[in-house]
Amino acid sequence: MKKTNQTSVRLAGLAAAGAALLGVSAQAAVPQAILIPGDKVFPESMTSTPEGAVIIGSIGTGQIYRAKAGSGAAQVWILAGADAPAGYLGVFADPQHETLWACSLPVAGPGVAKPVPSMLHAYDLTTGRAKGHYPYPTAGGVCNDAAVGADGTIYATDTSNMQVLRLKPGAAALEVWAGEGGFGPVGGVLDGIAVLGNRVIVNALATSKLFSVPVGKAGKAGKITEVKLDQPLDRPDGMRSFGKNSLLVAQGGSAGKGKLSRVTLKGDQGTVQVLSEGYPDGAVAVTVVGTTAYVLEAQFAAMRGPNPVPVKPFQATAVEVGKP
Repeated sequence: MKKTNQTSVRLAGLAAAGAALLGVSAQAAVPQAILIPGDKVFPESMTSTPEGAVIIGSIGTGQIYRAKAGSGAAQVWILAGADAPAGYLGVFADPQHETLWACSLPVAGPGVAKPVPSMLHAYDLTTGRAKGHYPYPTAGGVCNDAAVGADGTIYATDTSNMQVLRLKPGAAALEVWAGEGGFGPVGGVLDGIAVLGNRVIVNALATSKLFSVPVGKAGKAGKITEVKLDQPLDRPDGMRSFGKNSLLVAQGGSAGKGKLSRVTLKGDQGTVQVLSEGYPDGAVAVTVVGTTAYVLEAQFAAMRGPNPVPVKPFQATAVEVGKP
């Protein structure tokens, strides 16, 4: 009996050592950067799957890229299409529906023979196959980013109209869910969105504000409330939920001072903790794989120049954030 116990202890020790080695290997395998090939990509948003794949949307090429789990390089996954000719803003992985939600830019204005409205697209999360698309209902609407609620409702920001839209499970069309001036006047640039419990959190890039909208009975939007922060955000952009009561927020920053912050919410109060900074080309998006966050720089300044050439390779860089 004593010999059996000794053997068990020895085997347990070996198992623990093996687990520790695997943990070290897994940690070492996490790429410190994910490169996105090409000099016209100008990526705007990023998301990740439970398996660790990272998906990136592009304004410049109109394509969606994917880096397989553990890979330090992304590849073209979804080609540019006629229904999204101007490229993509937000992308959001929704394992519950096995769907990638993606926001496409509108094409309109003088000289445009066939205007194309901004849309929320649905793609198969495994194959990238198109499953459908949902035009924005309000004139001039711009789909920026999306998030999913516990009941399967999809929420998406309308940047230009300062509204949040929703797509209820099984619905054929988007509908306006919240807005009517509650997020500020037109021009505030409603941008990032996340769901925390029974409320939807959004940010406004131009005003650097954060707002909370409770999800009431029958899914109705409650009163829009500004979240009071203990220190200001600086041009918040992409945003993801992180645990039960906090967010990771990528900020473009002013004067080339992009950063990643964690905002912990208690009611309508928020505590801001800067996790990393020094993104001279603006932090536009964040996603989490395990205990690692990836922060994306878009290089929009280079895109707006007369000769849109990036100053460095496009990439998402790793920041260790631990568990929520």
